[in-house]
Amino acid sequence: MRNLWLKKNRFSKAFKTTIFAFMDYPSKVLAKAVEEIAGLPGIGKKSALRLAMHLLKQSESQAIALSDAIKQLVLEIKYCKECRNFSDNDLCEICENPKRNPELLCIVEDVRDVMAIENTGKYTGKYLVLGGKISPMEGIGPNQLNMVGIEQKILKGEVKELIFALSATMEGDTTAYFIYKKFNQFPVNFSSIARGIAVGDELEYADEISLGRSIIYRLPYNEKN
Repeated sequence: MRNLWLKKNRFSKAFKTTIFAFMDYPSKVLAKAVEEIAGLPGIGKKSALRLAMHLLKQSESQAIALSDAIKQLVLEIKYCKECRNFSDNDLCEICENPKRNPELLCIVEDVRDVMAIENTGKYTGKYLVLGGKISPMEGIGPNQLNMVGIEQKILKGEVKELIFALSATMEGDTTAYFIYKKFNQFPVNFSSIARGIAVGDELEYADEISLGRSIIYRLPYNEKN
């Protein structure tokens, strides 16, 4: 009986908390805005409320400009047909740039990694964004990644070196090993960015100097890496 009472009491408290949390908002429109903002990663209800209140203090034109920018982001941004980087057009600025060296192909997990490496100013080749890394725990296998893009670029005959710029994690190493085993019969060299990046670190959080040095002093890649 006591356990049943405790369960009912906890349910009652949770239900009241939910009702009170909703009723705390003087407007359903405000409540809806807070709910949507709180759905963003790393933002709780309190932070969402502060952001909503901040927007209400701004001029109407500023709030509408933000709304239009988000709408454009969702509806108009494209993926580059060559490398899967974000782009406004069919090809991104990097792939369109004739000064970029097509013989160097840097393999990254995410668009954020492209931006991180570009910020170093040390890399002059092109990229291919995998869209993730092999992770059986998360149900992500090679078929969910942009492996076809690598094969297409190699078959064109321009690529001379594949550079692995993947996270120094078990999943990153597994992904690099899979690509190496799949394509090592082709006449291309394999290298990996130097371990100036700490093991377990995500590439996007590396400082520009360490990341730049890792690109410059990249290491030959083989199955013993």
